[in-house]
Amino acid sequence: MKKVMLSLLLLVATVSASAQFEKNTKYVSASATGLGLSYSSAEKFTLGLDVTAGYFIKKAWMLYGNVGYDHTRYTDNFQIGAGGRYYFTQNGIYLGLGLQYAHATKSINNLHLCPEVGYAFYINRFITIEPAVYYNMSLNDFSDGSKVGLKIGAGFYF
Repeated sequence: MKKVMLSLLLLVATVSASAQFEKNTKYVSASATGLGLSYSSAEKFTLGLDVTAGYFIKKAWMLYGNVGYDHTRYTDNFQIGAGGRYYFTQNGIYLGLGLQYAHATKSINNLHLCPEVGYAFYINRFITIEPAVYYNMSLNDFSDGSKVGLKIGAGFYF
C-alpha cells in the first residue's frame, strides 16, 4: 500500500511539474551564489546574489536574462547576461547556457560563457527551490577569470 501511495504521489508531482514548463509561462528567481561554494584561482571567498527573469518560448525551452552582484574581499563584481534553458519535463532537471558580461570595481571587464545544470524542486504549483552547479568560463582570462560553483535559489513560475 505504501508503494502504491508513493508512486501516486510521485506521478502527481511529475505531472504538476511538467505543466509549469509550458509555452508562455513566465519565471522569476533569486539565487545565492558563492557562500564559499564557488572556486576561482583569483578569489578565495565570494558572496553573491543573482536575479533572473525568463519566458518559455515553447514547451521546456526558456529564454532568460539575469543580473548579479558578487562581493569578495577586494572587489565588487556586477554581472548582466542572457541565456537559455532546456527542462527535462519528466523530472525538473534543466541544462542552461548563457553569456554574461562582468565588471569589477578594479576596472576589470570580462565576458563569461556560463553552462549550468540544475534541478527545479517544486514546493507547490508555482514555487521551487533550485540548486544548480555552474561554471563561468572566462573568454578573456581563462585561468584567473573562470570559476565553478554551486548556487541555491527560489523560483516562481506563473
